[in-house]
Amino acid sequence: MWDNFDSDPVFPPEQVLENRGRVAIFIDGSNLFYAALQLGVEIDYTKLLYRLTAGAKLLRAFFYTGVDRTNEKQQGFLLWMRRNGYRVISKDLVQLPDGSKKANLDVEIAVDLMALVGSYDTAVLVSGDGDLAYAVDAVSYRGARIEVVSLRSMTSDSLINVADRYIDLDQIREDIQKTRKSNLTYDGFSPYHLIETRDPPDF
Repeated sequence: MWDNFDSDPVFPPEQVLENRGRVAIFIDGSNLFYAALQLGVEIDYTKLLYRLTAGAKLLRAFFYTGVDRTNEKQQGFLLWMRRNGYRVISKDLVQLPDGSKKANLDVEIAVDLMALVGSYDTAVLVSGDGDLAYAVDAVSYRGARIEVVSLRSMTSDSLINVADRYIDLDQIREDIQKTRKSNLTYDGFSPYHLIETRDPPDF
């Protein structure tokens, strides 16, 4: 009975996407940066916003990241993000005993997911962090649709299991990567500067 479950879905992707309603996007910057590094691409954040919204009405797009306030190029990148459709939520990087620097914004993501329930119909979470699974599950029980977007090798099964839809970044890389012809610039800043002193995120 269940032999062809994966290959013959009850609801085709086109039908699933029909009723997304108002969309809110929550991007775990650290997780996305490492995923892009694994894929060997640089993210075009204008294309990313367009792809994740997919024609639906965008309520708000949040971008969560640790910051080094002495890094002028990083500050330029975040300013560009704020002026191009993103609400940036930042936290200062904290130096750990081993010398690395890290900022964990799981709590901020979870709180915003919960606080905005009722304002959005679909939450798009760009992260593979399993620590967010409980908040995602709670949001879904309050009537919101959940879409998780991340690189499969960096995505917790617990997060996929509570989502209504999962999208592998590898499958949409052509839609969201920067190209040489792109006029998009971040004042010479590459997002990879953000991860030079940070450990890979947990998932």
